[in-house]
Amino acid sequence: MTCCEWEILFHQVKIDCEAPNFDLPAYNPLTDDETKVNLESLKGKWVVLFYYPADFTFVCPTELKDMANERDRFETLWVEVLAASTDTVFSHRAWVKHERLMQNFPYIMLADHNLEVADAYNILDEDSGIAWRWTFVIDPDGIVRVIEVTSGPLGRNSEELIRKIEALQHMRANPGIACPAKWVKGNTTLTPSIKIAWEVYEAMNKEKTL
Repeated sequence: MTCCEWEILFHQVKIDCEAPNFDLPAYNPLTDDETKVNLESLKGKWVVLFYYPADFTFVCPTELKDMANERDRFETLWVEVLAASTDTVFSHRAWVKHERLMQNFPYIMLADHNLEVADAYNILDEDSGIAWRWTFVIDPDGIVRVIEVTSGPLGRNSEELIRKIEALQHMRANPGIACPAKWVKGNTTLTPSIKIAWEVYEAMNKEKTL
């Protein structure tokens, strides 16, 4: 049994391994209706699974507003954003209707009310019954490429998330390359090799010295 198979068997998420499937009820604020989302059906797309602690809280609406503001960029990158918490679809709807920061929220909101997915992804705070502030980026093959967690009071930054997705997509389109720190489109990439193991500076500045 491989390491990835072992992690899946015991319902734990590991980087560069297959994301556990889920089939959850959800609220679609664009249609104001209940729906269902199955992760398996989203293969072929980039998926951001954006878990936040709870509806009707303080930092969470600022994060979701930040994500909503970047809707066009996520769509350009062919990214399906799924907001998720352990609240019900009814709570999601009430929150969207009453919190001004949630007005015109464009993403489907998963309702992990039975806690199964939070538990499978190992992000459940069992004492409170809520999920921590986690972000997962899942590639078109269903493989987890980013796992990020922040402290409860600390909000995330969609700009950095988009930067990571752009880098992942660039590496997927160009197998064998690596994106160094703070890489953005147009910057120099690296081709890992023993030949540059002690000459990374030279590799990074090759174009500048030509």
